[in-house]
Amino acid sequence: MPRYLVERSLIDGLDEFLAGKNEEATVEADGDVGAVWLHSYVTDDGRRAFCVYAAASPEAVRKSARRAGVPAEVIHRITVLDPHAFPRQRQPNVSDSATTRRPS
Repeated sequence: MPRYLVERSLIDGLDEFLAGKNEEATVEADGDVGAVWLHSYVTDDGRRAFCVYAAASPEAVRKSARRAGVPAEVIHRITVLDPHAFPRQRQPNVSDSATTRRPS
């Protein structure tokens, strides 16, 4: 299933945003429209959130946001890239390091 990154402004900050939300209702709204909220990242000042969803389409993410009463200002389709996608490379041996050699 495609993944999407949703950008959100939290005008009153994270604490005020969370105070008005019901996690159960948010998750149920996701399931009803075919979008699954995976996780979110919030800036240190609590004013922006970046949420990752698995969903059939951007419209499913928009519907989920509307039902949950949360903003979805920008939606990007994304591809997951993590360290496991790269071939393993030989790790440098500590004895190979110039910093561990003694001068002659």
